[in-house]
Amino acid sequence: MTSIRDSFDMVVFDWAGTMVDFGSRAPVLALMEAFAFLGAPVSEEEARRDMGRAKADHVRALFEQPRINQAWMAAHAAAPDQQAVDQVMAELQAPMIRLAEETADLIPGAADAVAHLRGQGLKIASCTGYTREMMQAILPRAAAQAYAPDLVVCAHETPQGRPSPLMIYKACADLGVWPLSRVVKVDDAEVGVAEGRNAGCFTIGVAASGNMVGLTAQALADLDGDERAVLLKAAADRLRDAGADLVIDTVADLIPALEVEAARRAGLS
Repeated sequence: MTSIRDSFDMVVFDWAGTMVDFGSRAPVLALMEAFAFLGAPVSEEEARRDMGRAKADHVRALFEQPRINQAWMAAHAAAPDQQAVDQVMAELQAPMIRLAEETADLIPGAADAVAHLRGQGLKIASCTGYTREMMQAILPRAAAQAYAPDLVVCAHETPQGRPSPLMIYKACADLGVWPLSRVVKVDDAEVGVAEGRNAGCFTIGVAASGNMVGLTAQALADLDGDERAVLLKAAADRLRDAGADLVIDTVADLIPALEVEAARRAGLS
């Protein structure tokens, strides 16, 4: 009988919307709070548009949206520049740390999936658009829930963030894993899926718990079945368009999906 370990050596997970924070709420709410404080409020839809990038890159992308650019100019009498990015990043730090800690509950099935993978001898890494300072609020909470990756690579610890593959390359180099075809990347954001594809990983998109839907588990469950199906299909389509080899609802579905892929690679299905 084939096992996941026959085909893969490591799984690289994203954080918010993939392993913690069902709906990827913390980064959205923190960005909205920071921009509002600085006089240029952004909507949830605007904040989600470039989710998954390093936070400074995300702020730059927000400033490239014409409405936000104009709102900043109206509030500050100047076009947003690097100083404006620095202002937002400084204001973002406190709410991001607070909200990241508040929403650091593991997504159901996350700890079991990691335990199963480790039981088969796979290494567990993670990449994130959060800074190291932001991650310090999350890591102890995750560890207390039985999730502690072998390695965490944060934004700005490589010359480029997502969608470049450099964070995954760093994880592979630091943990001694190659070739990249034996690495799995799991992510809920389009830019994170692109990161996995650019690295040459088998890339899995996460639809239900992530940025594409953007709802808490309870809010998603409360939807009418047809409405929920429409949202999940739209999210899955966007993740596939971004390059996902496979799309699952949540990390709870990961092990069966990898078992099917391992069997396929072994020629058993």
